[in-house]
Amino acid sequence: MTATTLPLPADWRDFLALTKPRVMTLVVFTGLCGMLAAPVTIDPVLGFTAILCIALGAGAAGALNQWYEADIDSKMKRTQGRPLPAGRMERGSALHFGVGLAAFSVILLGLATNVLAAAILTVSILFYVLVYTVWLKRRTPQNIVIGGAAGAFPPLIGWAAATGDIATLPVLLFVLVFLWTPPHFWALALFMKTDYAAAGVPMLPVVAGERATRTQIGLYTIPMAAAAIAPWALGLTGAIYGWVAVATTALFAAMAAQVATRRTRPDDTMRPEKRLFAYSILYLFILFGALVADHWI
Repeated sequence: MTATTLPLPADWRDFLALTKPRVMTLVVFTGLCGMLAAPVTIDPVLGFTAILCIALGAGAAGALNQWYEADIDSKMKRTQGRPLPAGRMERGSALHFGVGLAAFSVILLGLATNVLAAAILTVSILFYVLVYTVWLKRRTPQNIVIGGAAGAFPPLIGWAAATGDIATLPVLLFVLVFLWTPPHFWALALFMKTDYAAAGVPMLPVVAGERATRTQIGLYTIPMAAAAIAPWALGLTGAIYGWVAVATTALFAAMAAQVATRRTRPDDTMRPEKRLFAYSILYLFILFGALVADHWI
């Protein structure tokens, strides 16, 4: 290897980038809301530690994902600037960082809270890395459907950290995020189709076409909407959450219906798809925020 091909020295910003901090924000928020919505009050120090562990676990999964997918990332415009494809870090460093961060987060969570929370965190990391990244992503267009479970675990972890058990409400939150994931990511995949095709990733628009993808976005929105309203309908939350869920879900459904039924034109800017993708992130923030407000007000 010549001097011109040696990776540039990685700094703390590259290690931070490995953790996918923007993705981590939503993961941490849903985990925090799962904890705050629990029927018990956790010690603030232990609660902070639990949320830190959820963040570190999510960061570890992101780092291991980038370690495994460095070849894919190098072919996609959206990911070419990441530390590994950009040549700022060796793959071994990313692997060691990810494994070490995962082990530390699980052990610390188990010591600070309980074994159940640590076990769920372990499952979430392994599911994202082994099931989604290694097994599904390069093999099937259903990768994001099954793999979406990985991002749905944080509310369960937060609840378990506070209570030591699992109840109906956090399970419904898990189902909500699980069903939210396909329309969220398929909206992205519609306007990033060229990137996924170039990298050889069998996302649904690449292998089944836009029409099938749009139909699936519309279909998955139906059970997602039911899961969003279910906590209120079952009497597990109050009216604050209920009305916010109805209003925000109706807007989500309207956007999804537009995406599901429209046809692209030459030089289409995909504004409805980009709008649905952006709103879908805001949607979860609002919904989980309303859940906490409903519990505490």
